[in-house]
Amino acid sequence: MLRQSAYHRVFRLSAWYDLAIALPFTTIWTFVPMWRGVLSPLVDAAGFGPLPMPGVYGVLFANFFGCVVTIWAILRLVRDDVRLARWDGAGRVGFSIAMINAMAAGASPLLWVFLVPEIAFGVAQLAPPRRPASPTPPAPFG
Repeated sequence: MLRQSAYHRVFRLSAWYDLAIALPFTTIWTFVPMWRGVLSPLVDAAGFGPLPMPGVYGVLFANFFGCVVTIWAILRLVRDDVRLARWDGAGRVGFSIAMINAMAAGASPLLWVFLVPEIAFGVAQLAPPRRPASPTPPAPFG
């Protein structure tokens, strides 16, 4: 279990991470350069071959993902309410399951780059934060 201050830092860091990862997926104008200019060359350099460009529905759902996750990350940063961490952790479980399923179906092992932080943030945010130690009561006299 993390101390409450560390739990809060993990919560904020996960929101910044989500913002950095999701923002490039929000529009066709940001998604295509990210896919073609960053992800595909990275996968190709790792020896897995270039990523094929997704079809119109793949891009549409990538944009949906980017918009929703970007808004969720901004909400968490603006509200700064760690009660949202549990909901975020639950979402990370779903994202992790989807990535594991995709890799089992033949998706690029590059997904490990995204899966590891998802699992780490999910576990950290679903574990209850450690409560501050209560003061020790005074010893009784006598």
